[in-house]
Amino acid sequence: MDKIKRYVIKHFEEMVVLTILVMVLFMHYFVVQKTAFLHFYYLPVLIAGFFLGRRTAMLLSLFCILLVTIFVIATPYFSALYETKLDMTIDLTFWASFLILTSYVVGTLFNENEKKLFDLKNAYIGILEILSKYLESADRYTKGHSVRVANLATEIAIALELPRIEVENIKAAALLHDIGKVEISTTLIQKAISLSKEEKLEIDSHTEKGAKILTTVGDVLKDAVPIVLAHHRSYIDMDIDHRTTGLNHINLGACVVAVADAYDAITSDRTYRKGKAPWKAVEEIEKESGKQFHPEVVKAFKKVINVRVERIEDNVIPIDL
Repeated sequence: MDKIKRYVIKHFEEMVVLTILVMVLFMHYFVVQKTAFLHFYYLPVLIAGFFLGRRTAMLLSLFCILLVTIFVIATPYFSALYETKLDMTIDLTFWASFLILTSYVVGTLFNENEKKLFDLKNAYIGILEILSKYLESADRYTKGHSVRVANLATEIAIALELPRIEVENIKAAALLHDIGKVEISTTLIQKAISLSKEEKLEIDSHTEKGAKILTTVGDVLKDAVPIVLAHHRSYIDMDIDHRTTGLNHINLGACVVAVADAYDAITSDRTYRKGKAPWKAVEEIEKESGKQFHPEVVKAFKKVINVRVERIEDNVIPIDL
């Protein structure tokens, strides 16, 4: 069910365009005023240009022209609506030309807007990276942790074939997943000996503190808040809540950040222990698949790590993941 839901979300715009096109074709077949109804083909083309870009819109416009051409050839009484075939050809040529022009103009506007939005998002992610590095600069053991987690979480999200907007939300959340620790004593965070029950609860509260901080910036990071809030919750707890109440869906973004966070924590040096080898970290995470970690996320994580290892071996670089 989750796979179907993700597929629908990922291809929602394409499905809307296809549905409208089919409706137009169906109605065009039965409507009496064939020529007047040609203008309804602008609707799927406009939507394709607005949501999917110039290339898709232009291809769709050419497809519509092809369908109408076939329809005209296969329907002899269509030409009876005109005095001569020349009039029909001129009329259809003008219609086809404006359809292509419309798809080009609307699609170009979409592409330009996408480019500006892409530049803005890159700047936004860059600022988040700077912020995360600044927050971690006081502790040499966690320096670069959030950036590494964000990079790995992004690769896992892509391997899961999540929609681009969801991948971006996961990256933003991963960069700020530990922001709540700014409200926790640095001495407590860096403590080398075992934590007391109260101290552990204080550390664990950084997820709620982080989510609260992010809500203060309004809608900009609203999609990252649930991920930051839930990234330390176990998969089995989320699954039980989902099965018993049906109210809360399993936060896949939080599950992705959880795996990336765990991997970096296991492989990094800490004041109280030495970091473990990458293969050992993969083993430990795999053992918790279906319990602490989401099984699908663990599978995608292993694919990402395998690709990283292959890339390193191809370049003859020592493994240091």
